[in-house]
Amino acid sequence: MSDENMNILDHLDELRRRIMIILGIFIALFIGVFVFVRDIYDWFTKDLDMTLAVLGPLDIIMIYFTLAAIIALALTVPVIIFQIWLFVKPALTDKEQKATIIYIPASFVLFVGGLAFGYFVVMPIVFEFLLDLGSDTFLTMFTAQHYFQFVLRMTVPFSILFEMPLVVMFLTSIGIITPDGMRKNRKYAYFALIVVSVLISPPDFISDVLVIIPLLLLYEISITMSRIIYRRKKKKQAQSHE
Repeated sequence: MSDENMNILDHLDELRRRIMIILGIFIALFIGVFVFVRDIYDWFTKDLDMTLAVLGPLDIIMIYFTLAAIIALALTVPVIIFQIWLFVKPALTDKEQKATIIYIPASFVLFVGGLAFGYFVVMPIVFEFLLDLGSDTFLTMFTAQHYFQFVLRMTVPFSILFEMPLVVMFLTSIGIITPDGMRKNRKYAYFALIVVSVLISPPDFISDVLVIIPLLLLYEISITMSRIIYRRKKKKQAQSHE
């Protein structure tokens, strides 16, 4: 067997090991969360003025399983990021390792921040708007399955969007984007973010503003972070040519 094939097999074995670690931690967290899943369910539904319905006996266990799996997955995010970093670490220089290790806690903080923003800011506004919209026309009864689907749709997109600064920093470090390019394309980026905000928020001005402003601020923060990374990159390149 050639050295190249051995190298590929070594990488695949290392990847398999990282995946098994992630799965093991996810399963352990899932079991731990499932022990308290009833209390977690009560916390998520404590502000509702109604009791959520189920359409069959199996729906109860499926809802508990889904809720435990989602929370366990969220808690596994930093582990996933850390294992990815360990997998690519051999290909990084010492300076690159020190520079990228900070991405791990920062990514988790942004992920949780996005979830919190979606759950505590956006979701209550959208929920109240939809209830008011159908209050004179429909009898409002929600199943637990549809309610938690709604919660996911109002939170997960923000957890992804809040990762924008880190993604921009990474793309800047590998030379795909520059801060000047982000500034020149600011109006197009603003337009795209405004479209996304309007699509995921209720059709009223206040709700749109509450969603648009944080996303635009994230873009400006991303430009600043890109500028910092770009300057450091240029400085290192200049030092290497001396």
